[in-house]
Amino acid sequence: MKLLEYQGKELFDQYGIRIPRSHLAHTLLDAREGGRKLGYPLVLKSQLTVGGRGKAGAIVKCKSESELESRFNELLHKEVKGELPRGILLEEMADIKKELYLSLFLNRSKRCYSLISSSEGGVEIESARNKVMVDVPIDGLTAHTAEETASKLGLDGKTVVSFVDFTTKLSRLVSEKEAELAEINPVAILGDGSLMALDAKVIIDDNSMFRHPELKKYEHVSELERQAEVSGFSLVELDGNIAIIGNGAGLVMSTLDMVSDAGGKAGAFLDFGGRATTETIYEALKVISKIKQIDAILVNLFGGIVRTNLVAQAILDAYKNNLITVPVFARISGAESEKAREMLNGSRAKLYNTVEEAIQAAVAAVKR
Repeated sequence: MKLLEYQGKELFDQYGIRIPRSHLAHTLLDAREGGRKLGYPLVLKSQLTVGGRGKAGAIVKCKSESELESRFNELLHKEVKGELPRGILLEEMADIKKELYLSLFLNRSKRCYSLISSSEGGVEIESARNKVMVDVPIDGLTAHTAEETASKLGLDGKTVVSFVDFTTKLSRLVSEKEAELAEINPVAILGDGSLMALDAKVIIDDNSMFRHPELKKYEHVSELERQAEVSGFSLVELDGNIAIIGNGAGLVMSTLDMVSDAGGKAGAFLDFGGRATTETIYEALKVISKIKQIDAILVNLFGGIVRTNLVAQAILDAYKNNLITVPVFARISGAESEKAREMLNGSRAKLYNTVEEAIQAAVAAVKR
């Protein structure tokens, strides 16, 4: 789960990591209020999960309210790598003496965290010349290791004390929240030698979310994905035009890869699991019908726990009630598959003996 910058900074603040004063705005009226509260000059920062905001022009300085009015809506509607911002963060300008790079990430090969730091902030770490990397135990960074790292970066005086405090708090956050990454680029060294996080890139391990209900508020799911969750199946909206439906995440994911290899693009990933009924599958098709760009539905079903005739009945009901109008391409095998094929024979759903045949037909159909 990738957090937006302002969300990551909320976590930083909870752990005593210094951040600039800020205000999140979704409308120009809200932005004006934030500007008056923070004062000028300030920085406008698009809230996106993708990187490269600065190079894309999605972070701009703003010297006055009139400049804010001319830039705010422009940023709010500016896509970066296909993603629109979920708000604009107004942030006070910091009195920066020097910048650092800091990243704490889960090093799976070593089964620990690793801390990468550099005395050059604001640049991609690959191009930074002075880099220091140390391994960090799962239970946290020690003050001694943090002090040694500060020395290698050429820090001195009060900045060393601040660096030790800053990095040990960041390590505690990462460990307690089970984060895969916490990257700050840049970290500002202020005039008094203290450190401040000017950015926040935090990724939380999805598998740990059941232990962190306090982070649930940061989950970003569409209305349809939330509706799917309530109905008992998993949905991920994608940017293609073929909806892929199956029972079992592994089966659906492998089907998605095969569609891509065949030159198609998936528009939805839907796994209805092993406890599907005619009603839940009908609900799944209802959700799929609300995704506007879908031109075809590909069903790859292997009946085990799920009786395939229940899926067939749901497809027939969906066509009968005009719930779906796009063609269905299906490969159905396993429990009750002969019965399912008999039910669908002569319907608008097209049946195939292999998933490869179904995929080729679906891809060809949407290309036409």
